[in-house]
Amino acid sequence: MEYYFSAKTRSLAPSAIREILKATSQPGVIPFAAGNPAPEAFPVDAVREISARLLERRPVDCLQYSITEGYTPLRERVRTDLRGRLRLGTDGDSLIITSGAQQVMDLAAKVLCDEGDCVICETPSFIGSLNTFRSYGVRLRGVPLQADGMDVDVLERILRTERNVRFIYTIPNYQNPGGCTMSLAKRRRVYELALAHGVLILEDNPYGELCYEGETPPCIKSLDSEGIVVYAGSFSKVLAPGIRVGYALAPQAITAKMTVGKQASDVHSAIFSQLLVEAWLADYDVPAHIRNICDIYRAKRDLMCGGLSAAQKSGALHFQKPQGGLFLWCELPAERDMPGVVRTALARGVAVVPGSAFAVAAGECSHAVRLNFSTPTDDQLRRGVTLFCRALEG
Repeated sequence: MEYYFSAKTRSLAPSAIREILKATSQPGVIPFAAGNPAPEAFPVDAVREISARLLERRPVDCLQYSITEGYTPLRERVRTDLRGRLRLGTDGDSLIITSGAQQVMDLAAKVLCDEGDCVICETPSFIGSLNTFRSYGVRLRGVPLQADGMDVDVLERILRTERNVRFIYTIPNYQNPGGCTMSLAKRRRVYELALAHGVLILEDNPYGELCYEGETPPCIKSLDSEGIVVYAGSFSKVLAPGIRVGYALAPQAITAKMTVGKQASDVHSAIFSQLLVEAWLADYDVPAHIRNICDIYRAKRDLMCGGLSAAQKSGALHFQKPQGGLFLWCELPAERDMPGVVRTALARGVAVVPGSAFAVAAGECSHAVRLNFSTPTDDQLRRGVTLFCRALEG
């Protein structure tokens, strides 16, 4: 039988990252292409203890349906933490629990965009979000990244000329895949431009607590006195991605529509996971855990950057050492065959992601690759960097 697929999905291709990750399942392949937390960063003992306690004391609550907005004690705890620690949210905001931060992107596009509307994104940007926006038939306009975040002059030109812009999507902290951090001056400028043009901002902050040096600038949401910022957060990088718990903090009118949209998708996020997260936040020393995982990732970042320093000095590639996050964005000389480097690296046993996988438009990021330092073991990092440098040589 010949199958008919909707116009919304016919143009969607499988994620290049997911396709490359299939190669990492082969024995001996070093996974620089992944973005998974390090196994040693998981609080396994805490999760085991909490799970046993919940199933012993509250088995029905763990297994029953729940409300779409999310488990109320978890929502209240997260809301209080965001307001106290990051100064996020006003009385006009509310919080909804989602199935990972990825669902925030889906719900935002679902409730805010019609087909043909425009979404402005950084380029390069997270492929999962880009594909989500594309699935709703929106037009994507890319703003190039600079060392301190998106080029706000280009952003201003697009806002002046583009019609039906629904929101600006940004990952200001330790951007995926670029690794850069948006400066406070640019955060303020992005907010001012969005406000002047009547456009929302979708601020995606999955890596904000993975800071290895210095201080992270305030979130854009902390500047939001006019109700134009939708803030997406997640427990995937600080607790575990498999539990699939994220959240959106946004004006109440938006979260109300997101709630309806979520009811059509999955009814509610997994209640057992929500109970687990709330108990973890309540009963464990979460700041100490985050300090520990930052120590783990700082060492891994330094291993990778140190191993690539000779290649950078020789001009074989260029990278900016990230202040936090999980990724290193490497730009190759314009004359280098980036796909050839990716193939050669894989043939030598190292999987990396071509930069073009993160492009907003065809032809962008054609001389770059993304490397991940959180997933490989320290030994794999050392061997993988050596093999990747050999691939750069040809």
